[in-house]
Order: sequence, then C-alpha cells, then structure tokens
Amino acid sequence: MKRLAHITLIAMGLAFCATAVKAETVRLVTLEYPPYQYAAGSDADGIVVRILREAFAKMNADISIEVLPWKRSLKMVETGDADAIFTAYKTAERETFLDYSKTVLMPQVVSVWVNKDKSVAFDGSMDSLSDVSIGLVDGLSYGGTVDDAIKSGVLTSLDYAPESSNNIKKLMGGRIDAVIMNKYGAMHHLKNLGGLEKVAELEPELSSVPSYIAFSKANNLAGMRDELDTVLQGMIDSGEYQSIIDAYFAQ
Repeated sequence: MKRLAHITLIAMGLAFCATAVKAETVRLVTLEYPPYQYAAGSDADGIVVRILREAFAKMNADISIEVLPWKRSLKMVETGDADAIFTAYKTAERETFLDYSKTVLMPQVVSVWVNKDKSVAFDGSMDSLSDVSIGLVDGLSYGGTVDDAIKSGVLTSLDYAPESSNNIKKLMGGRIDAVIMNKYGAMHHLKNLGGLEKVAELEPELSSVPSYIAFSKANNLAGMRDELDTVLQGMIDSGEYQSIIDAYFAQ
C-alpha cells in the first residue's frame, strides 16, 4: 500500500510539473512599429501581433507581448530575459544569440503609391519615375534601388517630409504625384485618413525584405521555433494569415 501511495505521489508530482511547464508564459518583445506592432494601452496590437497571438494559441502556448525600445529588446533576448523578439531582420551578429524562424513572419515590402485618378507610367524601373514628383521621408533609406536612384539623380523631383503621414496627406491633396513607402505602413496611414479607396499601389513592388520572429538561444527554444514555423506556414497556406491582415484594415 505504501509503495502504491508513493508511486501515486510521484505521478501527481510529474503531472503538476508538466502542467506548470505548459502554463509558463512565453515572453515576447518588440518595437513600436505601426501597423505591424504597437502599444495599445497596457497591451499590444497590430497585424503581426494578431498573427502571433493566433499562432501561439494554436500551439496552446500563453504569451505576453511588451513594446519596448529596440536596443533593450535585443539585449533581453540575448541574455534570456525575454524568450523571443519580432519583427527582426536577419544578421550574422544576431544569429549568434537568436534562433530565427525559417518561415518569414512579415515581408517588408516597399511600393509606389498614386492617386487612382492619376496616370503614372511606372514599369518597375526608376527611370520611369524620373519626372514624377515623389514624396519621401527625410533621412530614411528605401533600399538600394531607390537610394541609388536618388544619389545618381535619376529621380529629379523629390519632396521630403519629416513623417510618412505627411506624404500621404500631400498625395491625397494632389500636391505630389506619388509616394514611395512601406506597403502596410502606407495602408495604415491611408486607413486613418480615409484614403484606402482613393489611392492605389503600383506594380511591381520595388523591394521586399523578410523579417522574422527569433528565439533566445539562451533559453533553448529551438523546438518552439520549429513548432511555430509549422503553424505559421499552415496559416499562410490556408489563407488565414492574409485574412488576419485583411480584417485589420477592414475595421
């Protein structure tokens, strides 16, 4: 009887430990970068936040998301004070302390935006925009193709503003012909200004840089990374990923 009681206590202890491990909250950190992720009161919201909440829910994993300065967030995942960081570009230095997802969490697409009633003969080349008045943010890099066209003088009519929202206002007011901007960033400002139905994204896109969620190597979470990869790819393949993005802008 004593042996049976002893075995029962061990089994209960193991069950308790397993439950405790499962219930442990996964701590995610990120930066203020609307519409992808941003502080919303004491919580966080945004396109990527909603995607990750759904993905981790499918894994039966509880998460917390903190919006912090980027350098602080990086240091926290390096030391193991946080479990994962997003949306992070992949660099050789960061790979020394981060296990990056293999599935791209969010491609950072840069596109040309124009009023729907404005004809701009864009063929994908910078030369086709040489005489077009373009709104840009002062001091911001738009990737090698655009930056080189600016430096070489291919783009001749540039109108700089301190913030992206200023350029969207100028575009909607007809003061410039086009804006070069991060795709979902542009949609974010257009949504806030009631311009989603008035402005169009031209094709092809100018560039697309992948960004990821990356897990702290200090916390040995490569297995969780692998599981999340599978879940994220499943959401992309099923259309659920895009549905979350579409629902955000439809609000």
